[in-house]
Amino acid sequence: MSISVDIQDYSMDCYFRQYWRDTRLSFLGPIRSLSLSIKMLERIWRPDTYFYNGKHSYVHTITVPNKLLRISQHGDILYSMRLTIKAKCPMELRNFPMDRQSCPLILGSYAYSNQQLVYQWQNSQSVNFVPGMTLSQFDLISFPYRNFTFTRREGEFSVLQVSFNLQRHTGYFLIQVYVPCILIVVLSWVSFWIHREATSDRVGLGITTVLTLSTISLDSRTDLPKVRYATALDWFLLMSFFYCIATLLEFAGVHYFTKVGSGEIVIDDAEWEELIEEVGGDAFAARQLAVRRRSSARSTTNFSFTLPAQSNTDEGGTTEHPAVRLTMERTTQTERRVPRWRQLLYCLAGDDRYRRQRQVEAGSRGHINSVSHIDRAARVMFPASFALLNLFYWMVYAFSSDDFAWSDNPMNTLSH
Repeated sequence: MSISVDIQDYSMDCYFRQYWRDTRLSFLGPIRSLSLSIKMLERIWRPDTYFYNGKHSYVHTITVPNKLLRISQHGDILYSMRLTIKAKCPMELRNFPMDRQSCPLILGSYAYSNQQLVYQWQNSQSVNFVPGMTLSQFDLISFPYRNFTFTRREGEFSVLQVSFNLQRHTGYFLIQVYVPCILIVVLSWVSFWIHREATSDRVGLGITTVLTLSTISLDSRTDLPKVRYATALDWFLLMSFFYCIATLLEFAGVHYFTKVGSGEIVIDDAEWEELIEEVGGDAFAARQLAVRRRSSARSTTNFSFTLPAQSNTDEGGTTEHPAVRLTMERTTQTERRVPRWRQLLYCLAGDDRYRRQRQVEAGSRGHINSVSHIDRAARVMFPASFALLNLFYWMVYAFSSDDFAWSDNPMNTLSH
């Protein structure tokens, strides 16, 4: 028996046996039962059994047609054949890969109503499997069967149903998807301990974790049908994506406040041109002059500033200045503190005036290279919230499996 999830069907190799009584074929004699050639099937009545949810079934014919016909003295007929049955198995994949599926096999007469032909299971052992049979992705939990009546336009028909109740193995997905995703998310948290000035390291780590999760996500859905709803695996991958992207966004906030707190003040082009003119075009001397001027104002203000581009004069007389950053200190000055909610609002709005004010304030504190308070909070909040979400996830999906139940109308998903 094999299950195909992507096209939602299953196939199995089985011995299909039918018993019925035809008193017209009873006989007397010392022989209790008589084995006949399958050519006799064309000369006697036999039920027109077919599979309601069958897709493609066939009789094995190697080396000869695998059929058996036997008649007893009382006219009891045994008709057995070896079949490979491929049938539909509608699946509900919301709990995938912790899902449980019930694959039905429904059979009955094509032309005879229940007033002409009634199907019944022979006994309590009518359906059985070879001992030790195993499936690659599922465990066969049970296979209950029943009789019921199905109403069609032609009338009411006697129908037999057996349901193969299956529990999916989760070991493969734990090893290939869940554990790698958890480790990748944990790896993304390493950036909280990397210095906040190491922009390339933290961004590179964040992008790598997101791309790795994308690869795992694509590989995990290769054998799944394109369903319209999210599966349990999808929710876990989305949660992992959220934490990796949140780590990148957290660093964006840290980086913003790091630059705000650097006390950086940009010298405009006019001031730089004035400095260049005073020293006769020497860019290095201009930098030294800028340092001396800022140092002379140390009693009131110390700055960290960025010079515009270094002087490179072309034939037309234009100058270009590559950025030069010089760092100086600033004495503290007391200003009215802005409420935190307003600080957050200014940050989200990208207010340039507030940014310059924060630069001036931060330059006086001298904590540019310290650990960010956002990083300190993230070191605790990210692992704690991820652990709580994982606990909730596994409680919902792994420990809340519904019992198998008969469908009120198993023909709803089948077409005649």
